[in-house]
Amino acid sequence: MAQTNLPVLSSEGGLSRYLQEIRKFPMLEPDEEYMLAKRYKEHADPGAAQKLITSHLRLVAKIAMGYRGYGLPISEVISEGNVGLMHAVKRFEPEKGFRLATYAMWWIRAAIQEYVLRSWSLVKIGTTAAQKRLFFNLRKVKGQIAALEEGSLHPDQVKQIATTLKVSENDVVEMNSRLSGDASLNSPMRADEGSSEWQDWLVDDTPDQETTLGETEEFDERMTMLNSAMDVLNERERAIFQARRLQDIPATLEELAQQYDVSRERIRQIEVRAFEKVQDAVQQAARAH
Repeated sequence: MAQTNLPVLSSEGGLSRYLQEIRKFPMLEPDEEYMLAKRYKEHADPGAAQKLITSHLRLVAKIAMGYRGYGLPISEVISEGNVGLMHAVKRFEPEKGFRLATYAMWWIRAAIQEYVLRSWSLVKIGTTAAQKRLFFNLRKVKGQIAALEEGSLHPDQVKQIATTLKVSENDVVEMNSRLSGDASLNSPMRADEGSSEWQDWLVDDTPDQETTLGETEEFDERMTMLNSAMDVLNERERAIFQARRLQDIPATLEELAQQYDVSRERIRQIEVRAFEKVQDAVQQAARAH
């Protein structure tokens, strides 16, 4: 993909300016998005790529804000998310029938999570899928059991979290300690800005991509197509497809190989075949409409 000129977020202090700049880029109507994606795919038109990317920068910023609690520079988190967005645009196939935002979310999250993992040097506590799941889901689970206060968890809370996320209680205690310095979105942006908080800058008067998708009949129809398409899979194919393609943190080939007592390569083959079958089913359903 050709170099794309994007608004620059150089530091934490420039966040408000950056958010204001990216709001200037209009969101795309479905037909316009489809034609731009086709033009980029067939002709590698850099102008088309530019519009596709800039119209989704707010989506990247919104996802990136969910990772502020890891104590990393928000400028770097958003930058990594933008890289993920570019990869999504490069690989997006509009004929599949889904909107770019739906596809791009996975690339954006993957790019940000990879950056977070690199930065936190998880080698010290291990890098198993279970520990990564703990790393990215601890705060969410704490919220579900009303354990958001700072400091140590109660023993019963540790046990409940460990059971929920399928990790050891020691892992929960250590991870909670590492993440105890989480920054709040309710913190003032700067001392001279009064009551202005970080989360205030997340508010957008216009519908964001996710809200727009969720509220449109088209999105519901596409999700129905996907669910129906998965009916072509047998029980094992469906389970592997969901574990590898539809989870926030995909299961590893090694985990699934052990679960089904087959080789990693066999799991990969089943995943690819399941994906192809779902693609074909979705395309057939789209043509029927």
